[in-house]
Amino acid sequence: QVQLVESGGGLVQPGGSLRLSCAASGFTFSTYNMAWFRQAPWKERERVAWITRDGFMTYYADSVKGRFTISRYNPQNTMYLQMNGLSPEDTALYYCNTWNQRWSWGQGTQVTVSA
Repeated sequence: QVQLVESGGGLVQPGGSLRLSCAASGFTFSTYNMAWFRQAPWKERERVAWITRDGFMTYYADSVKGRFTISRYNPQNTMYLQMNGLSPEDTALYYCNTWNQRWSWGQGTQVTVSA
């Protein structure tokens, strides 16, 4: 069955960095455009970064552009999100999925940015 397992979240001070990982299984990872999403308390889930199946093209929401970097390593069915310059507004539960949210959501990984 399809599994999406996010990890790497934590508590970080404003201006700090984190690297999230997404381990995918149960589907042909390399054939899907993938994305990172986040959901803050009392807000809708939003897509913050996405990457084409070959990793050559990446796209970012305006709120994270210049601070976050999405990447993937298809031989290990893994995707990453390097987050720099974190601010309290980035506090959210972060999820990975295909660009069009094809699969059921994983448990997510919590990112909390606070002094």
